[in-house]
Amino acid sequence: MGIGPCRRISKCLIMMTDTQLKEYFHQIEENFNQAVISNDTDEIKKCITEDWVLVDTQGGIIPQERFFQVVEQGLLSHSTMTKEVLRVKVYGEIALVTGRGKNSARWQGEEIEADEWVTDVYKKEKNTWLCVLTHLTPVKKAGDGNP
Repeated sequence: MGIGPCRRISKCLIMMTDTQLKEYFHQIEENFNQAVISNDTDEIKKCITEDWVLVDTQGGIIPQERFFQVVEQGLLSHSTMTKEVLRVKVYGEIALVTGRGKNSARWQGEEIEADEWVTDVYKKEKNTWLCVLTHLTPVKKAGDGNP
């Protein structure tokens, strides 16, 4: 299911089943993933608001400017990124998309991989869903105290 013309009509979202909502926002997430692995800040900017932030356990609240700086300097470059959308809740012009994400990247010249719980907060702006905030939490591995 593509995002097609329904992308611009909020009423369509109200009539969607949970499965359809997940498919709809999966495509939006996939566009965001592709922008990130392009390592092109102009492409990433097409998917986020001007005040987007990244929140993670190591860097805390990372402003967009800092994220772009490390990408532009080549300190961080992503090569793969996938997200499985597990939950979508829409509250008018705001959507919370929660799932599990995996990616591979180079950070300061070192290969890294991540397996994370991801929540992206989207805001409908000028008839387009843009990410306002991305929150990442590492998935605990077996034996790491997982219940």
